[in-house]
Amino acid sequence: LSINVDYPAFPSLADQAEVAHHYAEVEPERFHYATTFSMQGFGQAGWAERTNAHIDAEVRRGAVAVKVWKNVGMVERDAAGDLIFIDDAGFDPVFDHLAATDIPLIAHQAEPYNCWLPLDQITTRNDRLYFSAHPEYHMYLHPEMPSYQDLMARRDAMVARHPDLPFVGAHMASLEWSVDEAAKFLDAHPNAVIETAARMAQIQYQSVRDYRKVRDFFIRYQDRILYGTDLTLNPGEDPTAFRQAAHDYWTSDWAYLATADTQHVEDIGAEVKGLALPRSVIDKIYYANARREFFSRP
Repeated sequence: LSINVDYPAFPSLADQAEVAHHYAEVEPERFHYATTFSMQGFGQAGWAERTNAHIDAEVRRGAVAVKVWKNVGMVERDAAGDLIFIDDAGFDPVFDHLAATDIPLIAHQAEPYNCWLPLDQITTRNDRLYFSAHPEYHMYLHPEMPSYQDLMARRDAMVARHPDLPFVGAHMASLEWSVDEAAKFLDAHPNAVIETAARMAQIQYQSVRDYRKVRDFFIRYQDRILYGTDLTLNPGEDPTAFRQAAHDYWTSDWAYLATADTQHVEDIGAEVKGLALPRSVIDKIYYANARREFFSRP
């Protein structure tokens, strides 16, 4: 599942759509994609109608979901200069339309919780390196920006206001730091599922400290968790190197989820024992749940 996203470092939305259309036509059994929408004109007359028409056109071309990114809540601002949050009523016509047409919304709100911690408290090496190199994105240094708790509260309010909207919480619904909090979110919102992309190290950090709790979480919520990686092949990059990187990610994640093998995880500086989840659980996380969410709708 390739996910188009309104991210300024990526190709334009039109270019992303063109690539998605091409591969969806060439490999319809293997390649699927989520469309997205532009925030340009949000709050102005006709924005919701234009956005819904765009989504409908993309669904006709094969899109199986819609992605909304963390620019909502952390970047995009209204005419008064105030940040636009995911629970803004201006999104309601679009989210209501998705609910009515049974199209899932994949939502990435906020950064990892580590983003709001001082460097010496960040739990993973990759986050520590990134935020030390990019202090402009390290929210701990920017108290003028919304708090993690505020962003999560606004996201939760939106999900609660749209109980019929199929909702996919990207990156463990930004609750990667605590399976307890993820469980509360899933219990509170029956229309929601979560996915693991780019947050496996934070999950492993917890299982090193409480193996049984993390394993029990995956078993208890086996119908609500989807596997993902967040890997990206950008124009001009070496596809052979990408293929190897993808293989390394997949085999490491598989060893952690499906086996009892122990592997060294550099991002947390620890030896991590695999969860050895039952075959029936693995089949759901890797396949059946995604098939249900994206491909078993009217």
